[in-house]
Amino acid sequence: SMAVINNVTQLLFTGLFQDPEAQRVSFVVFLPVYMATMLGNSLIILTVNTSKSLSSPMYFFLSHLSLVEICYSSTVVPKFISGLLVENKTISLDGCMTQIFFFHFFGVAEILLLTVMAYDRYVAICKPLHYMTIMSRPVCHVLVLSSWLGGMFHSVIQILITVQLPFCGPHVIDHYFCDLHPLFKLACTDTFVEGIIVFANSGLFAMIFFLLLISSYIVILFHLRNQSAEGRRKALSTCASHITVVLLFFGPAIFLYMRPSSTFTEDKLVSVFYTMVTPMLNPIIYTLRNAEVKNAMKRLWRKKLNLGRE
Repeated sequence: SMAVINNVTQLLFTGLFQDPEAQRVSFVVFLPVYMATMLGNSLIILTVNTSKSLSSPMYFFLSHLSLVEICYSSTVVPKFISGLLVENKTISLDGCMTQIFFFHFFGVAEILLLTVMAYDRYVAICKPLHYMTIMSRPVCHVLVLSSWLGGMFHSVIQILITVQLPFCGPHVIDHYFCDLHPLFKLACTDTFVEGIIVFANSGLFAMIFFLLLISSYIVILFHLRNQSAEGRRKALSTCASHITVVLLFFGPAIFLYMRPSSTFTEDKLVSVFYTMVTPMLNPIIYTLRNAEVKNAMKRLWRKKLNLGRE
């Protein structure tokens, strides 16, 4: 077998906008967005892990979702934000592969976690009497571990495909982070087959899980007809926030991976949505609609104030 010949060691990002003014505006907008993402998600992790009232599986999964959001956003956003301040936005080829690996790792872990969360709601609403036995601690740990391992497995496949491509000349990535489609454009070989594999591994994967999630929520809503008004209202509120997050995450992902690759500006703007906006909105969506989380946060805050006074 021939060794892969790479004459390219450094890659250049074109970034989100070429206009310097637009880049300065982006910096002012996206730095606070990233900080809010870090803060909001960290707060959820802290609240869930320190509050006895949030010991149910749903919150255990939620804290892991927040952890995934932090990691996911951090694979792309810091590099992007620091790039806004410089003329040449460079990344090494190895750095690029690393970014792709972690971006897909955390992205798929998130998809699997959202699926686990849907299953959790399904059991809680459709089999309430067996909930504690079905969703025991060990089961929850296995489900979360499987989500992380699934992301890992997916990423390893993506990277094994990408590492074999030769890069011999073109080195400008028309994007603001490394993703497979923009990188494939730079390879000095036909990437049709690789493109198909990525489509199956990313696009179809996302699509199947999206349909699975939506149908599970339809089943849940169907089951809610038999419940009391109060129980129905509470369950609907929880499911509504789950469904919102699912739509926010999958909408853009499916739009990007379920069609032939192209580098339009709207592709980049759609990417902004799920690399920056969704991770920031998740904690807001889950806490605003959830009285338990809000109360636990208030208690945490009061405890902190009391400690401060002492």
